[in-house]
This record gives sequence, C-alpha cells and structure tokens, in this order.
Amino acid sequence: MTTNVMANYSYGEDCYQEIPTVLKPYGIKSVALIGGKRALAATESEVRAILSKAGIKVTGSFVYGVDSTQTNIDKLAANPDVQKADALFGFGGGRAIDTTKMVSKALDKPTFTFPTICSNCSAGTAIAVVYKDDHSVLRYGYPDSPLHIFINTRVIAEAPSKYFWAGIGDGISKAPEVEHAVAEAKKNGLAELPHTATLGHAVALSSKDAFYDYGKQGLEDVKNNKASKAVEEIALDIVVSTGYASNLVNQPDFYYNSCHAHAFYNGTTAVQRQGEYLHGVVVSYGVLVLHAYFQEQDELVRVAKFNRELGLPTTLKELGLTEADIPKIVDVALTTNEYKNTPFDADKFAQAIRDVDKLGQSLD
Repeated sequence: MTTNVMANYSYGEDCYQEIPTVLKPYGIKSVALIGGKRALAATESEVRAILSKAGIKVTGSFVYGVDSTQTNIDKLAANPDVQKADALFGFGGGRAIDTTKMVSKALDKPTFTFPTICSNCSAGTAIAVVYKDDHSVLRYGYPDSPLHIFINTRVIAEAPSKYFWAGIGDGISKAPEVEHAVAEAKKNGLAELPHTATLGHAVALSSKDAFYDYGKQGLEDVKNNKASKAVEEIALDIVVSTGYASNLVNQPDFYYNSCHAHAFYNGTTAVQRQGEYLHGVVVSYGVLVLHAYFQEQDELVRVAKFNRELGLPTTLKELGLTEADIPKIVDVALTTNEYKNTPFDADKFAQAIRDVDKLGQSLD
C-alpha cells in the first residue's frame, strides 16, 4: 500500500490561534522550536503564549544555524531537549524548515511548519536540500511531509521583501519544470502517467497564473508591510500549490518535480562568488534557461519581461557569474537529480545559458 501525506494548512493574520486545536488530535503535549534567528524573534513569544495557555510544554528553542547542512541536522538531532519533545515546530524559510524536517526524520517525530517568509515551498514538502559545510549542494533528503502548515500572512508581509521576491522566482519554475519533466518521460517511452503524478501535474499547472496575476502587487505590498489579498494569493501558491505539486510528482517510483531550472541553480552553487544569491532568484534565471533550451521563444520573452519588471535576473552578471563559469555550471548540472531523471544535452544546455544572457543584455 502507498500512503501519500499532504500537509493540512491554516492561513491568515491570526492563524497561530488555531495551534491548540490542530495539535489536539495528535495528543501532542510538548514541542521543540527550531528556526532562524530572525524567524524566532518574530514569532516565538506569540506562539509560546498560545502554547502555554493550552498547557503544551516547550522543551527548548534552537537557532538551526545558517544553512541546512548535515552538521546542523546532526547537532540538533543529538540534543536531549529536542529528543524529548513530542513534535518539532520549524520556523523560517527553506533552509531552517528543511533542517527541522530532517531532524524530525532522524528522530521519527512529526513536524509542524511556520513559514515566516515564503521564499520557496519547503514548508509543505516531503523533500529537503542538504548542503555541505561549504554551502554547495550535498544531496536531497526525503523527510516525511509536515502534518500542518501555519501560514501567517501578517508575519510574511512584515518580513524582508527579498524573500517574497525570491519565492516568486522559485514559484514560476514549478509549472514549466513539471510539464517538461512529464513530457520528456512520455517522449522516452512512458506509456501511462500514474494517478498521483497526473494529479501533481495538474496542481503544478494550476499554480502558474497567480504569480503573473498577483506577483507585482504582492511584492509591492510586502515592501509596505501590508497583508493583502495579493500577498495571501502568492503565499498560498508558493507554500501550498507548489508544495502539494512537489509531493505528488516526487515519489519512490518516479520524479517529475524539477528539471532544467533547478539543474542550473544546483550548478551555480559550485561557483564561489561574492554576494547573496537566494535560491529562488537563481532559479528564476534557470526558468529562462529551460525555455531557451526548448526554444519556446514566446514564453522565454514573456518570463524575461516579468523578471525584469520584478527585478529578477535576466543576465549572468546579476548572479555574479560570467560566461567563463558556464562549463563548471554545466558539469555540476550533469551530476544532479534533475539531470538523472530528465537528461539533457550538455552543449545545448550551455548554449541556452548563453542565449538567455544575450537576451537579458538586449533588454537593458
């Protein structure tokens, strides 16, 4: 028998008030809080007060580190105050929540997530990126899906806007990556798409329009700390829609979760450079690479103009990269899970990276 667990979710400015009701059916009496320093500062006192009133003990609060490394995962899993909690609460963005999910997996405990930013869909997925101590990608981990996500739009709107911006960049990858991964599988002999993958494919495609309809307004509202409808739509699209799609198309028997855009991102992690390049920001350039690779000119231009409108990258220079870095990016991309499941031609991939850079420069 195959069981698929999809995280339930609460959303809105007061959704933390629902924590006791959500926990009650699971019989949880104690929790450990794990997250980023900023995330815990923004949420911990409110959550602790709600838990205290409900008679739920907090065994400890822990800053996870600055990256979802195996070192940080092992350190937290070995902590007695983490071990004695009935469940783990993960606060923050993708790396903090990925760390929490992997610690939960190591200790066989349920996870509840509290995305304080929506830079990616980690808060709802059964997948995690594990990095080396030098911040290059080590592997993918496969924790259990969180049982519940608390999507507080007030907290998200008050967070630094760069994370919301990056989340849009990551979010626009889901529909085209799943669509192309599925198409390539069929091209290579897949006779019939399983039901779970069919559902995931449909959910991924359903996530596409909101980014283009609400992205610009949502980003503006976050810059003004306003928890608006646009912020809510984008947050739900990133955390729930793309998260659900990821869980459905990432299964033991098949993988259609990502392909060229994330292969590009993973390749860039091997290039040492100055500056901050958030996951979703780099992936947004990878979406352009995907469309260039498949010679989808209309979609390539559409996404390039959208990226430019939101300030997302359309040139290598904006990512601290040069054309000289392309061979290394491609070499690493060929070792990724994305390439393994959706192979691509290395020379054509390299040319797509160049073509996007040329297009981006023409938009200046």
